[in-house]
Amino acid sequence: MEDVPAGVQDLDPKDKAALVVDMLTRIVVHYGLWFSEVRHQMGMEKALAAMDKATKNSLGISMKHLSAVLGFELENGIPRALGEMDPETMDRLMAAVAKSWLANDGVWFQAVEFDHGMNDAKRCNDSCWGKFSPYEAHAIKKRLGLGESPGLDGLKKALNFRMYAFINRQTMVDEGANSFVFQMSECRVQQARQRKNLDDYPCKSAGLVEYTYFATAIDSRIKTECIGCPPDPHPDDWFCAWRFSLE
Repeated sequence: MEDVPAGVQDLDPKDKAALVVDMLTRIVVHYGLWFSEVRHQMGMEKALAAMDKATKNSLGISMKHLSAVLGFELENGIPRALGEMDPETMDRLMAAVAKSWLANDGVWFQAVEFDHGMNDAKRCNDSCWGKFSPYEAHAIKKRLGLGESPGLDGLKKALNFRMYAFINRQTMVDEGANSFVFQMSECRVQQARQRKNLDDYPCKSAGLVEYTYFATAIDSRIKTECIGCPPDPHPDDWFCAWRFSLE
């Protein structure tokens, strides 16, 4: 215990830097726990409404504090440098953020899988998608101003703003006025497995939750049908395909 620092004042600059990152991680975890607990006690709809208010206030306060210390300017509550970033760098930044999100999903899966097995990892993964997909749909609907029931056109627009849309290649094929097929033509996860000569990851159970919950959150009238998703066989031009319909 003699080597344990008595306080922050005993840390060297590198340790203080690591502590700052740890403190930011605690904010993320605490934020997620608040949302999870409100959802558990009051339901998803009230949790999303509370999160909208909390997020707006939290970001405003955090940006104000950080900008005062780090010296960056704000414009409408967002760092001005982000708004003035050149398009190519901004595209790379959005892709990097999306890749970080996907990596976060993967490391959580592996953290459970390596210690508790594949079944527990898939069970946690599917349950997590049941909560994340409605949230992501809610966030996109709000950002795009899609309204309460935007129909299939609204769903098409929303699919182009999911985190996956920044790192995978997607294709949408109209089948008429009442349905369209969404195909994941390139999948970062499955293509990485192909390069290692591994079988497709069997993601159908998660996909059924992910796409159904997302579509329903965009418009409760939309029905989701799985055309194919690993471990199902699939053609070379897509890894999974889903039909969305609205009667």
